[in-house]
Amino acid sequence: MNKAPFFAVTRHRINIDGKGVVTLVCFGMCPLRCKYCVNAQCFKEDETWKWKEMTPEELYQQTKCDELYFMATGGGLTFGGGEPLLRSDFIREFRTLCGPHWKLSVETSLNVPAEQVETLLPVIDCWIVDIKDMDPAVYQAYTGKDNRQVLDNLRLLAATCGSEKVKVRVPLIPDFNDETCRKRSVDGLREMGFAHFDLFEYKIKHSHTD
Repeated sequence: MNKAPFFAVTRHRINIDGKGVVTLVCFGMCPLRCKYCVNAQCFKEDETWKWKEMTPEELYQQTKCDELYFMATGGGLTFGGGEPLLRSDFIREFRTLCGPHWKLSVETSLNVPAEQVETLLPVIDCWIVDIKDMDPAVYQAYTGKDNRQVLDNLRLLAATCGSEKVKVRVPLIPDFNDETCRKRSVDGLREMGFAHFDLFEYKIKHSHTD
């Protein structure tokens, strides 16, 4: 049975995590260990963060109550986490249940094997890619992992999806990169063929000890 762990299913997100009325579905598990992770519960399976497991059918039954909102606004489900592409077979099966009219998006680091991306190419309407920084050294320092798979998968998306289906998040990360780094990242992404970017800055509360 195709079951996956979730730590949140959040309804009625309007023009957040995608166009229209969106339900955000957050998978457990992530290959990265980002220093300022906002969803650290995705890899903390303990009594504080008790994950819920569901099948695609169970998730569909839980979310189909908002189908009229999805249809009226061009919304649907956004799969985040955690890393949703670790559950590409689950998402593909979910598409067969909800049909072609719901908009399905993924918020992904793309740091997964290419096969996981290829599985979802016919399924996903919008790819929201969080690349952190294109510089391998900055990426490694911040996430604890290299970005070779990310770069390969960006090239795959550029070749197969085109720019219209992809938005790339390029943050300023205090203590890790700066505006010069970000401009270099955006320039590299433009050379790949991407045109839609979400530029923002992490707001970090530094703790101080006497």
